Formats: sequence, structure tokens, C-alpha cells
Amino acid sequence: MKKWSTQKLIYTGMLAAVAGVLMSFEFSVPMMPPFYKIDFSDVPAMIALFLLGPASAASVEVVKVLIKLVTVGSNSMYVGEFANLVGIALFVIPMWLVYKKRGRTMRAAFESMIVCIPIRVAFSCFLNACITLPMYAAAMELPLDEVVAIVASVNPAIHDLTSFIVMATIPFNLIKLALNCGVAALLYSRLRRVNAIVKAVA
Repeated sequence: MKKWSTQKLIYTGMLAAVAGVLMSFEFSVPMMPPFYKIDFSDVPAMIALFLLGPASAASVEVVKVLIKLVTVGSNSMYVGEFANLVGIALFVIPMWLVYKKRGRTMRAAFESMIVCIPIRVAFSCFLNACITLPMYAAAMELPLDEVVAIVASVNPAIHDLTSFIVMATIPFNLIKLALNCGVAALLYSRLRRVNAIVKAVA
């Protein structure tokens, strides 16, 4: 196992702290379930992935969840945080493999984000249908159908689990991932140039 440098450890810690703060600043989306909230906490993790590697990105993802739980708590009875932890591998591994294979360039970063989006959306559909939504229903001590009915109050088009996945899970994740990837791409393009200048000076 390769030993982390002090610089990498500090950068990872700083990005994890920023991610933890960003995860606390979440907002709802119209016509979406109340427990579906958008935040930009994936942005520091993507920056960590491209600049520091997959172990750093995974560390940022884990630490951000812990920071949020300690500072704010859970508004989804810990189901959302559990989903975040389960999805770390499917977030980090595909992006890193594409980014590394394509030469770790700016273009490679864009391509890795594009590849990651459908993978994460597909995984979210499976996770919501088979794990997190039943867990959420159990935590609320309600039948699954009643949880779907609660969601239907904000979006009449949702009337069963299938329509929940199609009308809520898929569009929500597409919106969230597109926003996070867009911000990460803008920041990475600038940080990449700064990092190159620092290395040249050093």
C-alpha cells in the first residue's frame, strides 16, 4: 500500500471538510419526494478523484457523511446517508477507470463524468426500489404503498413504485449529477492549471 504524503493527507482532509459542509446545505426540488434533496457535496470528491486519486475520493465521500451526521443529523432517518455510503464504489471506480485509461486529461475528466452518470442513475433505481425505499418505509413504520402515496401528494403522476422510479428517482439523479458534474468540471479546469503552475515553480 502506497503511503500518503502529508500534502495529500491535508488536501484530502480539506476537501472532505468542504464536502461535509456542502452536504448540509441541501435544497428540495419541486415535484420531488421530501427526502430527495440536492447538494453539491460530490464536487469536492470529484476534485479529489482527479487530483489525488480514488482512495482520496472515497475518503472524502465517507468523511462527508460522518461530518453531516455529527453536525446536522439525518433528515431521512439515516437511509439517505446509507445510500451515499453504498454508492461510493460505483461513484469512484468507473470515473477513475475512464479517467486513467483516457490519459488523465481534461477531456478524460469530462468523459469519466459522462460515463458515471448513467451508471449511478441505474444504481440509484435499483437501490431505491430494493433497499432504500423499503428501509425508509420501515423507519417510518408505514407500508411501502403509503410512502408512495405521500410522494404522490407532491407529484400526482406517481401512483406506484414503478412510476416513483420513472418520475422521481431518474429525473432527480440526472439533475443532481448534472449540477455536480458541471460545477466540478469548471473548478477542475481551473485547479488543474493552478496545480501545473505550482509544480512548475516547485
